[in-house]
Amino acid sequence: MRKNYNTNHTFAVCAYRESPYLEECLRSLLAQRIPSNIIVCTSTPNAHIQGLAGKYGLPLYVREGGSDIQTDWNFAYDTANTQFVTIAHQDDVYGRDYTRVLLEKAGQYADMSIFFCSYVTIKGTDRAPRERSSLVKRLLCLPVSLTGLADRSWLKKSCLCLGNAISCPMTTYNKNIVGPTPFRSRLKYALDWEMYWKLSCRPGRFVYERKPQGFFRVHAEATSKKFIMNHKKEREDWEMFRHFWPDWLARVIMKAYRKSCSAYD
Repeated sequence: MRKNYNTNHTFAVCAYRESPYLEECLRSLLAQRIPSNIIVCTSTPNAHIQGLAGKYGLPLYVREGGSDIQTDWNFAYDTANTQFVTIAHQDDVYGRDYTRVLLEKAGQYADMSIFFCSYVTIKGTDRAPRERSSLVKRLLCLPVSLTGLADRSWLKKSCLCLGNAISCPMTTYNKNIVGPTPFRSRLKYALDWEMYWKLSCRPGRFVYERKPQGFFRVHAEATSKKFIMNHKKEREDWEMFRHFWPDWLARVIMKAYRKSCSAYD
C-alpha cells in the first residue's frame, strides 16, 4: 500500500464502471512534484477499478447503493480525512504542479474556501489550449483573479453569473470552511454550480490560478454530453441563471450560453 503524505491534501478519485481513462488520471496524480494522499472511491466496484487501485497501492473505498453523482461526490469528499480535498474526475489529467500551486495559495490565504484553476481541453488524442469553451471560462474568471478582493460576494459571483466558469475537476475544497457533505441539491447536472453560488454568499475566498494546471477531457461518453443531449442541462442552466438575473435578462444570457455546449460537438 502506498504511504500517505503529510501535505494535508487528498485527491479523492471518483471511479465509475470501466473507464479507459482512469489509469492516466491516477498516473498524473502519482506524478505530482509534491506528493498528495490519493484515495479511490466508487459505487460501481469491478475488477478494472480494483486492479488499478491494487497496481498503484491506493486505498479503495466502496459506497453501497446505486450510483448518483451527488452521493458519489459527497462520499469521496467526506472519505478524505485531510483539510483540503480535490474530487478528481477519472476522465481528466492533472498537471504535475497542481498540488504545489494549491498549497502555495493555501499558505497565502487562510480564508480560502476553494482553489480552482484553468485547464486545457483534450479532444480525442489532441490537446486544444485555444478551445472556445475553455477560453470563455478563462475570460469569465478574470475578475476573480484579483485574489485580494476575491473574498467579496459580488466578485465571487462574477465568475458564476454568466455561466459556471469554475471547472469542478480542477477545484479543491477547504473542508474547514466549506464543511461536510457540501453537495445538497435537487439538481443533477448543475449541482456544482449551485454549490459554488451558495459558497459565494458565505465568508471565504475564491482563489483562482490563471495558468492551466490540468486537462479536461471531452468525449462521447461523458456525463456532460448525456445531459446536453436530453436537454436537462438547458433546464438546469435556466434555473441557475434566475439566481442572478430577472427572467427577461436570463433568457438573453441563455441564448449566448448555449454555445458553450459546442465543446461536445
